[in-house]
Amino acid sequence: MKETGKRLFCFGLGFSAEALARRLRERGFAIAGTCRSEEKAAALIAQGFEMHLFDGERPLADPAAALGGTTHLLLSVPPGETGDPVFAAHARDIVALAPGLEWVGYLSTTGVYGDCGGDWVTEATPLAPSTERGRRRLAAEEAWTKLAAEAGLPLHIFRLAGIYGPGRNQIRSLLDGTAKRIVKEGQVFSRIHVDDIAAVLEASIARPDPGAAYNVCDDEPAPPQEVVAYAARLLGREAPPEIAFEKAELSPMARSFYAESKRVSNRRICEELGVALKYPTYREGLAALLEIETN
Repeated sequence: MKETGKRLFCFGLGFSAEALARRLRERGFAIAGTCRSEEKAAALIAQGFEMHLFDGERPLADPAAALGGTTHLLLSVPPGETGDPVFAAHARDIVALAPGLEWVGYLSTTGVYGDCGGDWVTEATPLAPSTERGRRRLAAEEAWTKLAAEAGLPLHIFRLAGIYGPGRNQIRSLLDGTAKRIVKEGQVFSRIHVDDIAAVLEASIARPDPGAAYNVCDDEPAPPQEVVAYAARLLGREAPPEIAFEKAELSPMARSFYAESKRVSNRRICEELGVALKYPTYREGLAALLEIETN
């Protein structure tokens, strides 16, 4: 059913936000957002989106024009060394210029739980990030939560597992020659296909519950080397050799991902939001991506 008078504004109209924007546009939402470069803005404008430049350092040129009339707001710009750039530049603008907000979503990360030694975590698990990236995310969550309490913003927090989708997956890395099958004893990650992220956000918009936090992940946490091996089987090629984590050449960012191991429960999105994942494990997700990546 088409909805009129609804407007989604995305701070950071990137990989995950675009998936939601496309869904809501089909329902009649007006879509606007920010990106960092004029080149990216032009490409998104060509797709029918209203775009504004925001690079995390300089604020929006015209906040009133950008935010006016917004009914739904998605915050997907990651925090940096000095904190959340959207909060620093525009938190008060959001409160003042978008008084009709029906839903606000903040895209966080399961990294806020820290290392759990492979154990299961839920939204009730204490937040104890063990990396600088996770600590920044938790600080951002806390800042937006405090503002929501003060100003009545209908805030929802979404803690995303490892995101994959078209152009960003193990099949693509195998084809590019960049895939590595790194083995660390006991290491497991949770994942989520970008289309399922959009489905969760859309379900939350349909059932708003201000103050709620949701883990966004699929049903089956798995060791990373198994996922690479499965992608290789789909391609009909031999998997890369296993490399012990201690001997792997990794960037500091890539190495930090291996500092934490946990299994993330998605029970809340299934039971409270009624989400039926299109890709409940990496196997369905990668199988669906095979044709996209090889054509």
